Amino acid sequence: MKVILRKNVDKLGKVGDVVNVKDGYARNFLIPREFAFLAKDGAMKRIEVERKKILSMHERAKTAAQGIADKISDLQLTISMKVDESTKKLYGSVNNQTIATKLTELGYAIDKNNVILDEPIKTLGIFDVKVKLHSEIIPNIKVWVIAEEE
Repeated sequence: MKVILRKNVDKLGKVGDVVNVKDGYARNFLIPREFAFLAKDGAMKRIEVERKKILSMHERAKTAAQGIADKISDLQLTISMKVDESTKKLYGSVNNQTIATKLTELGYAIDKNNVILDEPIKTLGIFDVKVKLHSEIIPNIKVWVIAEEE
């Protein structure tokens, strides 16, 4: 089934692209979530108007994300955790929720789903963590995991 994308969809295409997808994917995912239209003549005209509007919003969001990225790229978070003294391993772990909460405390409203960790941090040390602010802007922040003092 041919559809026209209304929003950028990872691994599929960008706004306004005409893509061929399986019928079920279009009917059950793309169209109900308003990610796409059926590719018909009326939809082609409709998407051109919408595309211009979406591209201008996309550019504004990208500019705002770049401003935030400039601020947080030099940011260094310090997270103190309880540690087993004999093995130097953490009781628990530092995950994307922990980092997002710390960023929110500092005044950056970042969703936990936008903090990219391959796996939770379970040891002391310094780690580079990616934060997805925009589809094209993904700055790194330094996270220092230190032992909590009693």
